[in-house]
Amino acid sequence: MENQKPSLMLVDGMALLFRAFYATAVSGQFMINSKGIPTNGIHGFVKHLFTAVSSFKPSHLAVCWDMGSKTFRTELFSDYKGNRGEAPVELIPQFDLVKEVVASFDIPNIGLEGYEADDCIGTIANQVKNHAHVSILTGDQDILQLLDESISVILMKKGYGNYLVHTPQTFFEEKGITPRQMIDLKALMGDPSDNYPGVKGIGEKTALKLLQEFENVEGIIASLERLSKSNKTKIEQDLDMLHLSRRLAEIKCDVPVSCGLEEAGLRIEKEKALNKLMEIELRGLQRLLPFDEAIIS
Repeated sequence: MENQKPSLMLVDGMALLFRAFYATAVSGQFMINSKGIPTNGIHGFVKHLFTAVSSFKPSHLAVCWDMGSKTFRTELFSDYKGNRGEAPVELIPQFDLVKEVVASFDIPNIGLEGYEADDCIGTIANQVKNHAHVSILTGDQDILQLLDESISVILMKKGYGNYLVHTPQTFFEEKGITPRQMIDLKALMGDPSDNYPGVKGIGEKTALKLLQEFENVEGIIASLERLSKSNKTKIEQDLDMLHLSRRLAEIKCDVPVSCGLEEAGLRIEKEKALNKLMEIELRGLQRLLPFDEAIIS
């Protein structure tokens, strides 16, 4: 039966870690342990992760990671994410340590050099969506392009336990376009946070109107003579960047990674998990771990 399908939660690890780190870093609460290692990001990461597990009760779980700043996108466009500074020194040692903590929970860590976490998430979501309900936990709206009848997106809001859950229906109600059209939306309007421009002078309102009328970038280009003189000129002047921006915006769903459901079952060994938390001196988190759930062994 449909409602007996397993449920896989795919987690954007960097989204959780950065959110947790910056929430406490502003007030200088780095939680430095006796070994001199800051742990504030890891502490908040674990709290975000298991608050979501408690809220949505997935039967399976995997965490996906960016693996360095160089990807196929930076090869396509050297300024991609070029507006982002170096990671704070207090965060750097937490990158590897947080993966050790995830591994101690027997949750798969997934990442591949040359690709972003989103590409791994998109690939795995499409691999398993016929066998499981997939939810994606992130703070990044780019991932909404992956929405379909078997894939939902849980967007984290400020604080712990506050979420906006998107389905294809809620996305259409909000934007008036389909999730796949979000790739074309970003191609037209660009993305300041990822540092690519799209078409200069075209914002979200105009981009949405064009997509509702002409469906996608190809449809718009094929119909240039039907556009206003202003929009026609803007697109003609930035045609190469429009095509490039679309390639940057699209999440790749054919990356050479995999995660079978049998690897991702949520089974936390209490002693192993608690030993790791004690080793790093992360206190007060054991009450969040779902040791007593029926799906845990």
